[in-house]
Amino acid sequence: MTSGSPVVQLLDGVLVVTGEVNTDTVVGLRKQGEKLIRLASADLVVDLDGLVTAHSAVLSMLLCWQRLAHQAGVALSFRGVSGRLASLAALSNLDDQLEGFGPEAVHPAH
Repeated sequence: MTSGSPVVQLLDGVLVVTGEVNTDTVVGLRKQGEKLIRLASADLVVDLDGLVTAHSAVLSMLLCWQRLAHQAGVALSFRGVSGRLASLAALSNLDDQLEGFGPEAVHPAH
């Protein structure tokens, strides 16, 4: 999926996020992810490679997921982070709070 309604799926310990996230779609996606995080029995990776947009709403959602995972004793790490999303996180001083958002982890193709 390269665009359209965002979706999150749990595939072999990886939360795969795809689609376009904005202020109209983020709440539904956040709830989908929260259901999957609650089912997790081990640490999870969040794959953002299929994410079409870089929006502050995405960062908010990821922080909500991270807080829920922490409460459940599950660690989250992130991969496939676009340069634009990483820049937004850095501007918001959030890059240190989200594992996988550092400059060494940013996906060069984004």
